Amino acid sequence: MRYVYPSPQPEAATQATPDEFRAALSQLASGVSLVTVHDPDDGEDAGMTATSFLSVSLEPPLVLISVREDSRMDEVLSRADTWAVSLLSEEQKALGSRFAMKGRLSDRLLFADAPHHRGPYSGAPLIDGALATVECRTEQRMAAGDHTLLLGRVLEATVPDPGGRPLLYFRGGYRALG
Repeated sequence: MRYVYPSPQPEAATQATPDEFRAALSQLASGVSLVTVHDPDDGEDAGMTATSFLSVSLEPPLVLISVREDSRMDEVLSRADTWAVSLLSEEQKALGSRFAMKGRLSDRLLFADAPHHRGPYSGAPLIDGALATVECRTEQRMAAGDHTLLLGRVLEATVPDPGGRPLLYFRGGYRALG
């Protein structure tokens, strides 16, 4: 038997404050990834550090990323059909930090210092030394509060470093296993 519970009426619903929500979710360890895209309009690359990357389906292979609404990444991803994700290793903490900086002027300098190669399907930068990389084609864009969710079909998935150790984000900072 399946139960369906009605949602509370909007006027009666309570909601956690942003600080309460952030504090609660800081207790969840997340892998750190770098989402990258090649801008089809200006030929530039864009990248952002993300902990909001997850597997959705094995058949077909689907993943989900979350980007801040009205950010440069949201803008570029609205024009580009394909993008990539590199799962960072614990040795790539500095790289994760650089692409997480708010208010940076250009990603060009960040990519210049980040060893990478172009993905054959997306043309986006794939980070050398990453634990794994996936190249995706956007299947669906969904508005979700102050973010945009992108559902992507995985075109290629590689594991160049199966023995590597992941970079994690936990309680507001980068962590390593063990």
